[in-house]
Order: sequence, then structure tokens, then C-alpha cells
Amino acid sequence: MAKVARAPKDRNAGHDSMLIDERRRHILVEIQNHGRVVVQELARTLGISQITIRKDLEYLQSKGLVQRTHGGALPVLTGALFDPSLHEKETQHSHEKQRIAAAAVRLAQEGQCVMLDSGTTTTAVAHALRRFSRLTVITNAINIAADLTGTEFEVIVVGGALRKNSFSLVGPLAEDVLDEMHADILFLGVDGFDPEGGLTTPNVLESRVNRSMVRAAKRVVVVCDSTKFGRRSLSRIVPATQVHCVITDRGLSEKNAEILRGEGIELILV
Repeated sequence: MAKVARAPKDRNAGHDSMLIDERRRHILVEIQNHGRVVVQELARTLGISQITIRKDLEYLQSKGLVQRTHGGALPVLTGALFDPSLHEKETQHSHEKQRIAAAAVRLAQEGQCVMLDSGTTTTAVAHALRRFSRLTVITNAINIAADLTGTEFEVIVVGGALRKNSFSLVGPLAEDVLDEMHADILFLGVDGFDPEGGLTTPNVLESRVNRSMVRAAKRVVVVCDSTKFGRRSLSRIVPATQVHCVITDRGLSEKNAEILRGEGIELILV
């Protein structure tokens, strides 16, 4: 009788029995105990692929439980003063930001004056605006201005002092310039959106410039992922009642969605 060939035993079989939730809890414990985790070390310790570990870390970051870094993850820093750099923000919720940007540009029209504040979501909006041929863009973000140099847009950069953390220009000069401007639509990114506390950011100077932008715009559209809701940073920009439209992802809680709609704010979920 011919013998049936058996597949070679998977060397990771012992580790495969670890449930996904159990593995992710293990990762969180490691970060808490050691202050960081490295993908390569976790893969070796748990006997699974680096791809699986990266997926775990991406999931944990989507839930706001870790901060992804190149090659690993760190604990999430929280608090009203937490002010991550633009580079650090680029890896967070990138898919959501692309969908938000695609929805945002559908609110703009050819020939309009569009205002953009600094941030990774508004940078994504700036890229998406390239579908237009005639726009005037006002921004305090030098990276956005640089990105738009290859277009036919009229790009106006407000003056001010450079915040290296966000590539933005802030201070009295920026505020004075914005007081002389008028825009059809403002796309505003925020670090915190609390229906009661309003729109917030960790930097006081940034909040003052953002407030000037709100005053200068006919329509204010907040573009931010759902993790920003219920969060308060140090400095308030404006109350939620000064917002006309919010574009965010479908991770937004039904409670917050009802509050926004109750305030008469148009809500676009992507």
C-alpha cells in the first residue's frame, strides 16, 4: 500500500496557536516594558513573519494604541502638549487621509481661491487639487507651497516665523497677511476635535493663524481622521459652530456624528 506523503511540519506551528488578540496584547506589554518594539525581533521571538508583525502594528496604531516608527513601534504619547512632527504624522492613517483628500477636492471648483493650513491631511488635499488648472491657493505651509510649484496655480504663501516641526509659518506677520485675504473655501486640519471644546492644536501660535484663516474663508471644511474626535490639545482654534463641513472616515462614532449633524454641520464620511 503506497504511503501518503505528509507535508513537512511548519516550524512556526507552535506559535500559530497564539490567538491574534493574544499576540497583540503581547506586543503592547513589550512596548510598555521596554519602551519600544522592533519588527525583526518580534518576528524572531514569536516565530512568525515580519509581514504579520507589521500588520499587527498597523492595526494597533489604527486603534491609537501604538505609534509606528521605521522598523518598529513606540508607546503612544498623549496629552494636550503632544505635538508630533509632520514626518511622524505621515505614517498615521495614510489610507484614510487619501480618501478624505479625494472627497475634499470635490467641494472645490475651478477658478476658486482655496486656503490650506499645514498638516499631512491638507498636504494630501494639495496633491489632489492638481486635477484643477486654475486655482489660487493661500497657505502657511512651505511644504505645500513647494509641492504646488509645478502647477499653474497662483500660490500665495503668508509670511511669518517658521515652525520646523510642522513646516508652517506662524506669528503676527502671518496673521496680518491673512487679515487682508478672502478665500472661497478653507481646508483645515486639526489635532483635536471635541464637539464641546471645539477645534484644537498643541501650538498657540498655530491656533492663532488657523483662527485668522477661519475668519478669511467663506466656507470652513475640517479634514481629519476619526481618531481626532474627542481629543483636546492645548490651544483652541474656534468653536465647532464655526465649521460648515467635516470630512472624516467611517471610524467616527455614531454619537459624535449625531452631535455634528445636530449642530447643522455637513458630515461627509469616507
